[in-house]
Amino acid sequence: MKDLKMTNRLLLVMVIALCFYLLKVLSFIFVPLVFSMFIALLFLPLMRWLRNKGIPRILSIVISLIVFAGVIYLGVEIFALASREIRNADPEFFVKAKEKIAYLITSGQEMLGMEVSSKEAALKDVADQFKIMDKLGGAFGAVSNLLSMTLTTIFFTVLWLAESINVQKLLQDFVIRNEFTSIKTFMKIESELITFVKVKFWVSLFTGIGFSLACLAFDVSFPIFWGLFAFLINFVQMIGSIISVVCLAIFALVELDPTGTLLFFVLVITGVQAVFGGIVEPVMMGKSFSINVIAILVMLMFWGFIWGIPGMIMSIPITVFIKIILDEFPNTKKIGSLLSGPELKAPIKLKK
Repeated sequence: MKDLKMTNRLLLVMVIALCFYLLKVLSFIFVPLVFSMFIALLFLPLMRWLRNKGIPRILSIVISLIVFAGVIYLGVEIFALASREIRNADPEFFVKAKEKIAYLITSGQEMLGMEVSSKEAALKDVADQFKIMDKLGGAFGAVSNLLSMTLTTIFFTVLWLAESINVQKLLQDFVIRNEFTSIKTFMKIESELITFVKVKFWVSLFTGIGFSLACLAFDVSFPIFWGLFAFLINFVQMIGSIISVVCLAIFALVELDPTGTLLFFVLVITGVQAVFGGIVEPVMMGKSFSINVIAILVMLMFWGFIWGIPGMIMSIPITVFIKIILDEFPNTKKIGSLLSGPELKAPIKLKK
């Protein structure tokens, strides 16, 4: 009997490992599928409201797709605005940037006791190390993959909205057999996902606006680009905030003189990120996303390894999705509690 249990556990581990391997290999299918499921869940309240108004399902799907297309169009326009900002930059800026980069490289070599090279040689070494042409080729491939992922995501989103793929039905058929429990679980997932996206969107938006205003106040170039960069990268939990501050600080180091002004600028953008990411976001999230910090980091690294940047963006919603399902079963409720963050307990009153 013990051998049979051990065999079953080993088979379970092998099946789980195989599932994650398939998720990684078939990421070009699963990433748009999962991402489109989250998008469809966001549009479900709108679909429900239109249905209550007596609007046919087909027309409701068309309206939802128009709204979705409008959001994509707005994002493309903001990208175009940021790219025009860079293209229309003063040519003298790039000349000054090259001189500053060469100066920083030679100064670093001198501080480390290395052989100091000329400015032209320093710039050539940097270009060779980064292999700019290879990076450009990789960028074109990334754009092509992004376009393919976007079209596949739109296709799956239509299927979710048309209920060709029904999340609640899938939960009832394969995970939670009880219809009432599956509906309750599905509504909880929908509610918490919408809360997460709304809070993350507004926090990221105000963070991007804060970065843009800081760039304008300190005469740092490309404020629209840096605001957009901070807005997008902030969707990557925890790591995104660090990346945005570090990248903008390095860029400011190239453009601004390393004086108190540069230090104050770095403190300002760090303060913006700390206020919105460290204070406003946790307060607005409340108890609905009380996930352990260690669990967030582990899931961030795990889904980043499986699906790359899209996995890092979706790691928290996936974690919440898994946690809600684990909490519905007595045997797995302890595992779900491990993902939860610390709960505030009322102080203990001592009797006199």
